[in-house]
Amino acid sequence: MTYNSQIYGQLLLDVLPGAITSEEEYNRVEQTFADLFNQERSPEKNKLFDLLAALLEDYERRTLPPLEPSPPLETLKFLMAENDLKQKDVVEIFGSQSVASNVLSGKRQISKAQAKRLATRFKVAAETFL
Repeated sequence: MTYNSQIYGQLLLDVLPGAITSEEEYNRVEQTFADLFNQERSPEKNKLFDLLAALLEDYERRTLPPLEPSPPLETLKFLMAENDLKQKDVVEIFGSQSVASNVLSGKRQISKAQAKRLATRFKVAAETFL
């Protein structure tokens, strides 16, 4: 996508993005990012949006403690809720209604084969479910 370098340059002058080194600067950039998120964006604003996302992500990676991984069942339930899926919608992944029920109730672990199918379905790493 092409963009107008003069318009983009003016946006950069208005925002003055750079490496984020303080929480105050993080908050300022995050507010600008949120403002851009909630509006229709021109190609120039999209380019700025992507830059701000990268700067915010970099700061978070450098300053925030790593997240603890969620238990596989909790992750599965979250992904199902986010995708508005019910047990019947994942039966094919587990092979039968009873196996799906046992997994979703925590009575049975997710197998490696099921984890691979879940990973394909939700477009995440299979290790997410193991």
